[in-house]
Amino acid sequence: MDALATPTNSHLRQPDWYRSATRWTQLTLAEDDPVKYDPDQWIDIFKRTQSNATCLSAGGYVAYYPSKVPYHYVSKFIGDSDPFGALVEGARSLNMHVMARVDPHAIHQDAADAHPEWIAVDRDGNKRRHWAFPDVWVTCAYGDYNQKFMPQVIREIVENYDIDAVFANRWQGHGVCYCDSCTTRFKTATGLDLPRTSSLDDPAWMGWTAWRRQVLTQLVVDWDDLVKSIRPNASFIPNMGGVSLIEFDLGLIEKHCPFLVVDDQGRRGTESIWMAGRNGKRMRATFRERPAILITSIGPEEEHRWKDSVTTGPEIQSWITNGATHGMLPWFTKFNGVVPDQRWIQPVADSFGLHARLEPVLANLTPTAQIALLDPATTLRHHGQDTRRAAEADDLGFYQALVEAKLPFELVSDQAMTPAMLDKFKVIILANAVCLSDAQCAMLADYVALGGSLVAANETATRNADNEPRNALGLGDVLGANRLSAMRGPVRNTYVSFAGDHPINAGFDGAERIIGGTHLMAVEPISGATAPVLYVPDFPDLPMEEVYPRQEPQGAAMVVREHDSGGRTVFIPWNIGAIFHDVQALDHSRMMTNAVRWALGDRPEVELSGASVLDVAIRDNADERAVLLFNLTNPMMMKGPIREFYPVGEQTVSIAIPTGRQLASAHLLVRGTTAAATVSQGRVTITVPDIDLLEVVHVVWA
Repeated sequence: MDALATPTNSHLRQPDWYRSATRWTQLTLAEDDPVKYDPDQWIDIFKRTQSNATCLSAGGYVAYYPSKVPYHYVSKFIGDSDPFGALVEGARSLNMHVMARVDPHAIHQDAADAHPEWIAVDRDGNKRRHWAFPDVWVTCAYGDYNQKFMPQVIREIVENYDIDAVFANRWQGHGVCYCDSCTTRFKTATGLDLPRTSSLDDPAWMGWTAWRRQVLTQLVVDWDDLVKSIRPNASFIPNMGGVSLIEFDLGLIEKHCPFLVVDDQGRRGTESIWMAGRNGKRMRATFRERPAILITSIGPEEEHRWKDSVTTGPEIQSWITNGATHGMLPWFTKFNGVVPDQRWIQPVADSFGLHARLEPVLANLTPTAQIALLDPATTLRHHGQDTRRAAEADDLGFYQALVEAKLPFELVSDQAMTPAMLDKFKVIILANAVCLSDAQCAMLADYVALGGSLVAANETATRNADNEPRNALGLGDVLGANRLSAMRGPVRNTYVSFAGDHPINAGFDGAERIIGGTHLMAVEPISGATAPVLYVPDFPDLPMEEVYPRQEPQGAAMVVREHDSGGRTVFIPWNIGAIFHDVQALDHSRMMTNAVRWALGDRPEVELSGASVLDVAIRDNADERAVLLFNLTNPMMMKGPIREFYPVGEQTVSIAIPTGRQLASAHLLVRGTTAAATVSQGRVTITVPDIDLLEVVHVVWA
C-alpha cells in the first residue's frame, strides 16, 4: 500500500532499526503449537497486516528452540525441530525486524526441586504455586532467578539467532515476595522488615516501592548490557503497563530503552476507548521523542481471561486506531499459534493498513496542544496496583470532561517536567497531584509568573514528594488559597452554590446549586483572589423530612485568581474529577471545562463543532497541521465490545492560521479528498461531511 509497508534491507540490524519497526505482529506460542500450528499461515498474516516487525516466543517458562541451559524447560513437542528459529528465518525473508519474547514468571518442577530459592513466597511463608496452573511455581523476580538464570537464557538466544531485541513479559514480579533472599536484601538495604500492608502511611511499604524500583531498574540495565555485549545494535525491551514508567529510574531507562512497549491490551470493565490513546499521551509525557508501541489483544481483556478468544472486529479496530491517533505504534498479539477463529485477521489488517496509509504524513508531525493534564507520577509511584486506580480517578474524570468538550490536550509527567516543557502549554491541569516536591511547586509557580495558567483540584500539593503532609498548601500562594482545615470525608449529600456571574458559572441557568463532592477541604481566598463557588453547609440525607439546608452558602468551594503576568489560576478544593469519573454528572463536566476555558483566556487554536463525541489530537510542524478526529460516538463507548461503528454527520473544524502564513491546501486524509475550506479573520474553517471511525484534517501553510 505504501513504501513503508516493509523495511528495506538498509533498515535491518542498524542502530536505529526500531524507527522503521512501526507495525508489529506478536505470536505467543502454546506448548503444543510446534505440532499443530501452520507457520505458512503466519507468514501470510505478516503480509496481510503489512507488519514490518514481529515478536516471537523464544524461551523463559517454555523454550521453543533446543536450549542447552540447565533447567530451561524445552517444549516436549518440538522434537528435532526449531520452531523459533524457523519463524525468525521466515520473518527475515520478508525484511522484518524480529524481537525474541521471554517469560520468566514461572518454572517447572525440576527447576523448583533444584533451586527452591527461585520460587516466590507469600506473606504467610508459603512457596507460591501458580494461581492459574498449580502444577508449576511462581518465580521471585528480585533474586537469583532473574539475576543469574535468565541471563544464561538471554545469552543463548542472542548468540544463536538473528534478532534485534529481547522482549520480556511478566518480568516485574507479582507483589511483595517474602522469600529469604528478599527478606535479607530488603532488610540490609532499608533496615526494615518487608511490609505486611500497602498503606502509604507504612514506612515499610514506602521502602519496598523504592527498593523494588531500584532492583527492577538495575535488571533492565544488566539485561540490556548483556544483549549489547553480543549484538551492539540490539536491546533488551521490558514489557510495561500504562504506568510502568513511574516504577523505574528514568535516566537509566532513557539510556537503555530506545523505544517503549505498553502492555495495555484492551479495555476492561467500564472504560472508554480513549484509554488506548491515553497510553500514548502518558508515554510522551515522560519521553516526548521516544517511539511507543501499544499491544492490542484480539480477544476481550476482562478479568475472566478468555485468552484464546476473539472479540468483535470494531472493538479491535477502535483500540488500535485510538492508540494510533495519539501516537502509539500498533502491535497485535495472538495467544496460541493455531487460528480456529479467523474473524480478527481482517480487522487487524484494516487497522494496520490505515496506519500505513497515514504514516507518511503523520510521521513528520509532532503532537501538540495548548492544554496539558499533569500525570502525577510522584503521587502514583507510592501506590500499589490495588490502590492506584482510585488514586488517579480525578485524572480520569478530567480526561473524560476534556474529551467531551472536544478540547485537545496532552499529558505532562511531573517527574519529567522542565520549564521548557511547561512553556509548550498555556494551561496545566493538576487534577489531584497530591505529592509534589518543593522544587516541582517552585517550577509551577515560575510557570504562572511567566504567564502560564493552572487549574488545580482536590488535595494537590498537600504532601511532599515523600508523601509527608504539609502544614499549608504547597501551591497556596500561587492559587490564592489558604487552607483552613484538612480534607474531610467521605461525606454524603453535599452541594455547592454559585456566587456571582463569573464565566466559570455560565451554562447552569435555572440552578442555584449543584452536586458537591465527597471529600471537602476548607479554604479561604487570599488577597487578589475570589470565590465564585461556595459550599452549602452539610445537612442530613435522611429522614427525608430533614433533607433541607440549615445555613446559607459559605466557604470557598472554588478560588480563582488573575495574575499580573497574564496567567490565571483556579483551585477546586474537593474531588470534582473523581466524582465525575464515578457519577458522570454533566454539571461537573461543565464546571471543569469552564474552568479550563477561562484559564486559557483566548479562543482555542483548534475549535470543533457538531453533534458527536470526538477524541481530538493535534500534530504539526512549521508548515503543516493535522487534526485527528476519532469518533467515540457509540452506545458502547464506556463498555465494550463495540458491535459496529456509528458514523457522525457534518463536523466543523476551525483552525487558527499562524502569524505570517496563509492556507495553501486542506485535505481529508482518510477520505482521500480535498477539504471544503473557507478563510476568515485569521482562521480556516473546514467542513468534514461525516466520520466513520477516524478522519484527519490536514492543512499546509504557504
